[in-house]
Amino acid sequence: MPVRDLFPYLCVRDASAAIDFYTRAFGAEESFRLTEPGGRVGHAELKLGPHVLMLAEEFPEYGIHAPAADAKLPFVIHLHVDDADETIRTAVRAGATVVRAAKDEFYGERSGRVRDPFGYEWLVGHALEQVAPEEMQRRYTALFTG
Repeated sequence: MPVRDLFPYLCVRDASAAIDFYTRAFGAEESFRLTEPGGRVGHAELKLGPHVLMLAEEFPEYGIHAPAADAKLPFVIHLHVDDADETIRTAVRAGATVVRAAKDEFYGERSGRVRDPFGYEWLVGHALEQVAPEEMQRRYTALFTG
């Protein structure tokens, strides 16, 4: 059975604030949200370019918890943009913190990393050159062998 789509689905403590942040930081556009009568957002969808980011608030009664703002997560979300430096500056103005400043990388991309106010890290990059896998491996090996 083929996979048709893949959607990151984030759990956050304050969905309205997260939607505002992702809009200001990355130019996301809200498609819709489902809100309980008490105000808790059960589901929201944002468009980032042609891609969908889903998010919801915590539902501890179902074992769904947002990460702590300083939690170490085992993944990052990679945004490929036109200008990594400008996107990182915009994200910082919106409330992100720089984890690693943008720099040119061996794999042909200029990239840096930011942490959003909700505990998620974003690798933000743009293409500098097309690097064949064999050349990328050569460069990667060189990093470890001097």
